[in-house]
Amino acid sequence: MFTEDGVTEAPLVPDNHPLRRLLGRDAIRIGVGRHHQRPALLGTMNLERSAFVLHDAPDPDVFIAEIDVAFDEADGQRTTMSLVQIFRLRDE
Repeated sequence: MFTEDGVTEAPLVPDNHPLRRLLGRDAIRIGVGRHHQRPALLGTMNLERSAFVLHDAPDPDVFIAEIDVAFDEADGQRTTMSLVQIFRLRDE
């Protein structure tokens, strides 16, 4: 769903992380694919405990997704990873 010149950035991950900064639709597809081939460290995602909230922004082409992804770990522990994603949409 990204344009040819789409950009995705994850400024808080290490420099060598596959999602650090990806430029262009093909690079985004490849980087996300590489990321999902890595071993899962946080367990199995629990859809019932995971949640998201969408926020409007003053710019009508921008929206913000606030995401809490819940994981059930093999040892019975529960973990939640909180994310914020900012999207800019445009008509192509």
